[in-house]
Amino acid sequence: MSLSPRHAVYVGSFDPVTLGHFDIISRGARLFDRVTVGIGVNPGKSPLFTPQERVELLQDVLKPLANVRVECFEGLTVNFVRRCGASVTLRGIRTLTDLDAEFTMSLANHVLAPDIETVFLMAGEKYSHISSSLIKQIAQLSPETETDPLNAFVPVEVIEPLRAKFRNLR
Repeated sequence: MSLSPRHAVYVGSFDPVTLGHFDIISRGARLFDRVTVGIGVNPGKSPLFTPQERVELLQDVLKPLANVRVECFEGLTVNFVRRCGASVTLRGIRTLTDLDAEFTMSLANHVLAPDIETVFLMAGEKYSHISSSLIKQIAQLSPETETDPLNAFVPVEVIEPLRAKFRNLR
């Protein structure tokens, strides 16, 4: 199967999807004809949202982007990218720490799949501090108010499902 240079794959755990993720995906959707968002499923981790819940949340958030699709995968990213028929892995960089880790991963992926390129997009300055672990802390520790502090970190479609997860854990 030939791999398309106009198709990019953006992978992550998306537990939960953030405004930073949405920024990278929407910018990628303008650069590429197609973007596949791959939700990595790691059996060794205990995510807050199930894989199916993450698919549904992402599909809801990404509805305005007609050239983006969402699916789950297990295993190596490069194998998933190849199964999708893409030749580009899209990655977001928030900090210098991210750059170091992403550079190492990119080199390993290039050894595993030299026909797949990695394209890095810098996070927008208003998203560079956002991480899923920070969002989980805010959701767990901040009060639910009309002007929910989560509005600054996650798409509006994610706020109630995120709040509900923590209500159910109490």
